[in-house]
Amino acid sequence: MKKVSPVKNTRVIGAALTAAAMFLPSSRPAMADAAPEKGIVAFKYLNYKDSQPEIDRMDINAYTLRVMTPVAGKWAIDVTGTLDSITGASPHYHTHFDTTTSASGPAGCLKPDTRRSVDLSVTRYFPTASVTGGTSYSEESDYISRNVSLQGSISNASKNTTVTLGGSATTDSIYPNNLEESFRKKTYVAFIGVTQVMSKNDIVQVNLSRSLGEGYFSDPYKTLDERPKHRNYGTLMGRWNHYFDSSEGVLKLSYRYYDDTYGINSHTLSAEYVQPLPMGFTIMPSIRYYSQNAAKFYVPVGDIEADDPTDPASSVPVDAVIYSLDQRLSAFGAVTLGLKVSRKFANDWLVDVRYDHYMQRYDWGISGKGDAHLDEFNAGFLQIGLSKEF
Repeated sequence: MKKVSPVKNTRVIGAALTAAAMFLPSSRPAMADAAPEKGIVAFKYLNYKDSQPEIDRMDINAYTLRVMTPVAGKWAIDVTGTLDSITGASPHYHTHFDTTTSASGPAGCLKPDTRRSVDLSVTRYFPTASVTGGTSYSEESDYISRNVSLQGSISNASKNTTVTLGGSATTDSIYPNNLEESFRKKTYVAFIGVTQVMSKNDIVQVNLSRSLGEGYFSDPYKTLDERPKHRNYGTLMGRWNHYFDSSEGVLKLSYRYYDDTYGINSHTLSAEYVQPLPMGFTIMPSIRYYSQNAAKFYVPVGDIEADDPTDPASSVPVDAVIYSLDQRLSAFGAVTLGLKVSRKFANDWLVDVRYDHYMQRYDWGISGKGDAHLDEFNAGFLQIGLSKEF
């Protein structure tokens, strides 16, 4: 079994920001866009904080700058750059057992680190279709990720039905600070979606995706974490947007089912209501419910008597090959409550503020059978945005 020395966990930077994006209802339009008539310059600030009982854990600040510009009425170039930093305490995954430590300062403290990323996409628009090619690069002290993607959409003559096909390939290089060796991971994703205009007030969308992953999926900063070398998953997602004539508001509902080879399946239900108000204001309350069962190799806290499986007091078999104590692989349920307020100003300026509060409990899952030894987990996401059309 792998034994690691105490170190920081910088990989959580990207993971937390990815989680932040997942917790927020999607803002992507239900129908494929026509060629944009104006460009956009947008700045976004994100602050992420999470906590457990008597522990203020992680604090992440992210700064994003996006520039999108149309070209010749048929093309659009979109570039986004992100810089984020992390400080705080390392994850206290279990009530009685802390399986992560730090190399700097007191145990349980993370060494500050930064992540830099850039995303570039180019879209070609046709009368009833569009094709987008993209690439992205992300780097932090112990993790580099590279991605390429291609997506195409085509609509019928009336543009009431749109079919979208896409795919991407991601290569991750992991350089753990506590190990002399490095690792690689590759993930391939295929996607198909159908969007249908049902009436002048209703649009529905169904998306299906499949991912194949191979390589290093374990966490090198945990003493008890050995995961399979392959992770495949599939998702099925449905969306329905309804426009209310009386209030000019839009109700957005979605459901997502996820299943992977770890044995995890999850359900996500979300609802968001967009209501325009006088003086250019818009208010958007939202709610999201998430539930998952445990990975088949997750070890409940109650089954652990010691951190070292070679210790006679431990109930983890010494010859175990696949196992993990990671709280994120346990069974749990979570609720996210959100509110966004935006206002348009003269000269095409837009200011928006959003806050989402995430609450995770072991017994909030659909099955109601989680790891009772796990602490409560809460997180807050504050976003402030400023954009200008040109």
